[in-house]
Amino acid sequence: MQIGPARYQVLPPVIKNLIIINILFFFATFTVNNTFGVDLSEYLALFFPMSDNFYPYQFVTSMFMHANISHIFFNLFTLWMFGSPMENRWGSKKFLIYYMITGIGAGILYELVNVIEYYQYMGEAVNQADVNYLNSVFNELRVVGASGAVYGVLLAMGMTYPNNTVYLYFAIPVKIKYFVLVLGILEFYNGFNNPGSSVAHFAHLGGMLFGFLLIRYWNKRRY
Repeated sequence: MQIGPARYQVLPPVIKNLIIINILFFFATFTVNNTFGVDLSEYLALFFPMSDNFYPYQFVTSMFMHANISHIFFNLFTLWMFGSPMENRWGSKKFLIYYMITGIGAGILYELVNVIEYYQYMGEAVNQADVNYLNSVFNELRVVGASGAVYGVLLAMGMTYPNNTVYLYFAIPVKIKYFVLVLGILEFYNGFNNPGSSVAHFAHLGGMLFGFLLIRYWNKRRY
């Protein structure tokens, strides 16, 4: 039974279109901001769920927003490098479903952790000033980027091609299963030990978690 395309595609269609859409969002963000003074991230980034700026559609739109050139470059390069083999293996439809579910799942875990932290801090607040401060901080929380879905793609590579080799810094050979495992451990450690970090570690973990659950579900359905 044929699972993916008969001929390997270096730039398969979903990967290509995801790259194009992300680049369009990136340039639109800076063009609109410079031309009209409107920050699209105020509408399209994923905000704290109790914020006045939160809307459910942000679980999707935030996946296509990026903070700067290096942010979008490394996300899209990693997506192409590891996503292309997966789209070739699974086919475009299945890969797109996986990508969207892991990206949305990344946002769900990120939001869940923030809500838990919010109520923990609120329980420690001693006066109204503390409450007002916490509300102001959490209301401004936002996350952008394809990283959660990209980490889901990395997880898929680790589960599907565990013994394939990836070259760190284009020089150091490491089996993908170990590479992905170390990434997951680092994200877990940093998520708990660097809560104020500008990197959304729990979004990365969310992408990996939802990817793991989805692949397990698909594998069980196959048998």
